[in-house]
Amino acid sequence: MSGMTEVSSLTGRLLVATPALADPNFDRAVVLLLDHDEEGSLGVVLNRPTPVDVGDILEGWADLAGEPGVVFQGGPVSLDSALGVAVIPGGASGERTPLGWRRVHGAIGLVDLEAPPELLASALGSLRIFAGYAGWGPGQLEDELVEGAWYVVESEPGDVSSPSPERLWREVLRRQRNELAMVATYPDDPSLN
Repeated sequence: MSGMTEVSSLTGRLLVATPALADPNFDRAVVLLLDHDEEGSLGVVLNRPTPVDVGDILEGWADLAGEPGVVFQGGPVSLDSALGVAVIPGGASGERTPLGWRRVHGAIGLVDLEAPPELLASALGSLRIFAGYAGWGPGQLEDELVEGAWYVVESEPGDVSSPSPERLWREVLRRQRNELAMVATYPDDPSLN
């Protein structure tokens, strides 16, 4: 790890918004952390599909994008930029990584969207395109964790390409082997109970 002392890296883990998190940008969000160190954190929201088809903004990548083949809103920062996150089957093992793909955690990595899609086409297991990202400055995410805004859980490669992103929040919580599984039953609007 790159000189991390007090902060242990959460790169590759999921941040799952607690029902108490009041920020509408992150209501019931599931965020994959792509980078987390003493300089801050960066991730993408995995469960915010937009109505924009991938082919409308990155034509060459459209055929490689998983279902639904739309752009996802990765977070409130830099909505005019695109990030590609892909799973490379077997990418968790030590074999050579394909050109245009940089490992983040296990089989999950970032795609160089400037590279020709053909370079990665045969290696990709799944690809998701995100407009924007979620970012935190130094210590900001740690403060939010102390305040109870997020649950931190392990990611699975299938989280990146969930065919039902609207169910991801509940699915990730439900698979936990502790009291978090019960949070999955939390009503969308608790005032209606």
